[in-house]
Amino acid sequence: MTRRRTLAACVLALTLVAAGAGLALLREDDAPGGDASTSAGQTPQPRVPAAPRVPDGTLAARVLRRTQLRASPGGRVVRAIGTTTDYESARVLAVVQRRGEWLGVLSDHVPNSRTAWIPADSAELVQMAYRLDVDLSARRVLVRREGRVVFRFKIAVGRANTATPTGRFAVTDALRIGAGSNVYGCCALALTASQPNLPQGWGGGDRIALHGTSATGSIGSAASYGCMRASDISMRWLMKHIGPGVQVRVRA
Repeated sequence: MTRRRTLAACVLALTLVAAGAGLALLREDDAPGGDASTSAGQTPQPRVPAAPRVPDGTLAARVLRRTQLRASPGGRVVRAIGTTTDYESARVLAVVQRRGEWLGVLSDHVPNSRTAWIPADSAELVQMAYRLDVDLSARRVLVRREGRVVFRFKIAVGRANTATPTGRFAVTDALRIGAGSNVYGCCALALTASQPNLPQGWGGGDRIALHGTSATGSIGSAASYGCMRASDISMRWLMKHIGPGVQVRVRA
């Protein structure tokens, strides 16, 4: 069943793939109106393996029970988290480190690219087939499957004073957009990234996403408040293959 929720930033209805929810993304206020599965690429494993090394960009942790994000293994509690995101999709966190019985993960509840930690026994590891590499200067995204480029497309990026943040992030939610949206196009991949350089007086959200757009003329330029815009054709391809837990590497 589809649920609807009002966006905090721009009063648009979004429909989450499989679950249904809204998203307080950083609003794109300059978009004129004209260019799937949340478990895509995941193969559940029966238990967390003992090996401490984490293959580059290939593992994620599906949270199985309510647990706590910590600043370090066994350290300060950052936030309690449940099995679903704020937008009601399954919570799948990209894994970037392993220390003993702790998993280092990427979360939207910690600053950009910083590692948070959860107990390994609170999650189930899943293998991720895909990774996204974003080149801001080329305004291009390469989608890799098991290391091989399988899809590439152009994007619009943040303006000079609201540049898209660089670093290592991950998808948290795959969202289909309700009818009538000129801002996000058909769909959006919400990321763990946030915009640290909001315009003065800005009262909307700070969440970064890779999303569609009706402003196809902006693709290939620096035009946004930090989000990355792609054609709806490209976004529909992503919605078929990319889900929560997939890593997104953004470089200048």
